[in-house]
Amino acid sequence: KQQFTKSLEGIELLDILHEVDMPHLEVLSKMELQGIGVDKQFLLDLSVKLEKSLSGIEKTIYKHAGHDFLISSPKQLASVLFEELSLPKTKKNKTSWSTDAQALDSIASSHPIIREILQWRELMKIKTTYADALPDQISQISGNIHTMFSQTSTTTGRLTSNDPNLQNIPVRSEIGREIRKAFITSNKKNNLLVSFDYSQIELRVLAHLSKDKSLIQSFIDGRDIHTETASKLFDISAGQVQDEHRRAAKVFNFGIIYGLSAHGLMQRQHIARDEAEQLIENYFAAYPGVNKWKKKIIKDASSNGFVETLLGRRRYIPNITSQNKNLQLAAERIAINMPVQGTAADIIKQAMNDIDKELTSLQEEGLRSTMLLQIHDELIFDVPEKEIDVITNLAERLMPSMILDVPLIIERKYGK
Repeated sequence: KQQFTKSLEGIELLDILHEVDMPHLEVLSKMELQGIGVDKQFLLDLSVKLEKSLSGIEKTIYKHAGHDFLISSPKQLASVLFEELSLPKTKKNKTSWSTDAQALDSIASSHPIIREILQWRELMKIKTTYADALPDQISQISGNIHTMFSQTSTTTGRLTSNDPNLQNIPVRSEIGREIRKAFITSNKKNNLLVSFDYSQIELRVLAHLSKDKSLIQSFIDGRDIHTETASKLFDISAGQVQDEHRRAAKVFNFGIIYGLSAHGLMQRQHIARDEAEQLIENYFAAYPGVNKWKKKIIKDASSNGFVETLLGRRRYIPNITSQNKNLQLAAERIAINMPVQGTAADIIKQAMNDIDKELTSLQEEGLRSTMLLQIHDELIFDVPEKEIDVITNLAERLMPSMILDVPLIIERKYGK
């Protein structure tokens, strides 16, 4: 303790430890002990349903291949696809041609077998990771599932959830959404699961950090940031923005936070390099403050060897001065991302600490609502119907735990 106290004091990080992270341990332990309800029978039935679907897909795959083989074996799969069916070759890995999701996606139109394999993999993953595994993780004592949260597994200060990971329950596909139906309230009759999430928190943090006038104004006026960016990128009016323009703008708005390069943009949007470079140029012309901030962050990181969040949480980046160009570029992406993602993580941690304090005293007076989960920019509560207003007031008041140049907007959803 003496050793760490001294070294943390030397780099001015003792305050974060005592004021944010240590109190946060107590909040997380309460959530872990509470656990979340799961409908076991629903999952068992889903597993049977998935088994049937998988066996149907397997038959189709074998028919395309002309024989049975082990679909889960990359070696056998590569042999079927590239030798027997002579499909276009993907990138090479150590033993043969790659059959990972990205590689198969790139040749998806060359043969119907590819779509079937991708579908088979998705269902298989959902079956083994969730439908089969979750029922075994239900506690005999509480009847709930108890995840473990960790504050020390990421370099940005974000939480992780393990055994099981409840922060990445699928949502994009229909079958993924089925898994979400299995998570239920503690009192089926009268309670609801209520979720509060920060609307575009990382972009709002970026606006605050970069002090870009245009970005800040968009958020203050409550305009749709993706439509706004699209109209600037493609030089059209907001009314002319189509869905594909907005989607491209979204890739930019979030990509910039992750240090998106022209090369990355080319691959993601399937466009030529000069087009990608032109779009990036347009973006920075529209938001010059962001470009200035980006350059400053990289410069500061190179001279200090670290970057930090608004609260002062640090991440050291030794590779920022590496002679190896690839390592240096990766380090620059980290340098841009960490202050944004890390500040967003600090905001929600502080909010949870504040909410827990108030919730605890309300629970002593008989309130039955509990905080269950944190999913990066979202908090989930188990709430008796008659307490919804109390919890909404609490969340809307305390979740904006830091004063930024732009408003932090909280969105609420609830259901059984």
